[in-house]
Amino acid sequence: MNNFSELMKQAQKMQAKLMEAQNKVNETIAEGSSGGGMVVIKINGKFEIQSLVIDPKLMTPDDATMVSDLVIAAYNDAKKKVEEQVSSSMGGILPPGMKLPF
Repeated sequence: MNNFSELMKQAQKMQAKLMEAQNKVNETIAEGSSGGGMVVIKINGKFEIQSLVIDPKLMTPDDATMVSDLVIAAYNDAKKKVEEQVSSSMGGILPPGMKLPF
């Protein structure tokens, strides 16, 4: 019975560490950019957009498609950075070989 008690204690410790890491993830902010900084986007650990800045020089009707592409590229850049930060912060908590679902 003592082994079960130890196992439960370890599970509770792991759960507390995961909750702490999840809170850290939620507070993570990453910035992505594209077009040499003409589009800059910030997202949080939940991949929600926090801010978007588009250089006014891109604001012409002829550039609408390019602006859309740059916004997508900037978002993907920021998303990749969040994933890297999350993987880094969760690396010591998860068992070896266990990957985070993104």
